[in-house]
This record gives sequence, C-alpha cells and structure tokens, in this order.
Amino acid sequence: MTFAGVDHLSFTVTDLDRSQRFWTEVFDFVLVLDVGYGRILMHPGTGFTLSVVRHDGAAGGPFSELHTGVDHVGLTASSREELEAWERRFDEHGVVYTPIRDMEFGHHLNFRDPDGIALELTAPYEVLLAAKQALAAGQTSQDDIDAFIAEHDLDLPRAEPT
Repeated sequence: MTFAGVDHLSFTVTDLDRSQRFWTEVFDFVLVLDVGYGRILMHPGTGFTLSVVRHDGAAGGPFSELHTGVDHVGLTASSREELEAWERRFDEHGVVYTPIRDMEFGHHLNFRDPDGIALELTAPYEVLLAAKQALAAGQTSQDDIDAFIAEHDLDLPRAEPT
C-alpha cells in the first residue's frame, strides 16, 4: 500500500493576517479559502497547499524544534544560486535567516516564519537529486541506494537494519 504524496501542510499560528502576508508576499502563495479560524493558501507554481490555523485556547509561545514534533519543513530550491536569490528576497522582506550552509547532502538556507517556525530551502547535490528521483519513480530499492551511496563515496548516515 502507498500514498500519492503530501497533500498539504498546516501550521498553527498566532496571527492569521501576519502569516498570510508572509506566505503571499515572500513566497507568492495565493489565498484560496478563508474559513475564519484558518486560511488555505496555494502556491501557483507547484500547487503546494499550506493552511494556517488559529486555534482557540492554543498554548501560544514561540515554536521550538527542541520539542517533540516537527523539527523543520524543507522546501526545494534548484541551485545554490537560487538560494542566494532567496537571501536577497529575505533581506527585502525582513525575514530572519542564517546564511547558506554547504553541507554533505546539499546547500541549505534556514529561516523562520513570523511565529518562529523553522523552515529551510534546500538545493540537494545532483547525485542525491538523482537518487531521490529514482526512488520517487519506483525505479530503485534500498540495496540500490546503498550501492549508489558507496559508488559516489557519500559519507551519509545509514539506517540500521530492522
């Protein structure tokens, strides 16, 4: 049994208007539906759906990736150059971010939304992008991936067999 992909992502936020402005002004999402306690936003280029919700009685306080739950959400960028363009856009909009990091598995630009939710734009190295595409197409197995990693001398953490 399988599933077709990720349908949507939903964030609990403290201010619906502020969150909507962040996603529409910085990332060009469009408002599709306002149901009072939440808003559904879609990205026109990808169809990615994001809802921002304000729950009555929510505990409030800033997001922390140090609590059990989601650590961060990663969005895909095409290249390091695109990440550099995002840094400039973030500067224009006052978005809090850390400079691009070049890591073992790709280039990363970490940032936060107005509620401090940890987000990331990542541009994976070509070798990992190829592996991801092969897996998504159902063209490879864990053994194939392990061989691929060994062949390309990638020093990546491997899951222990269960």
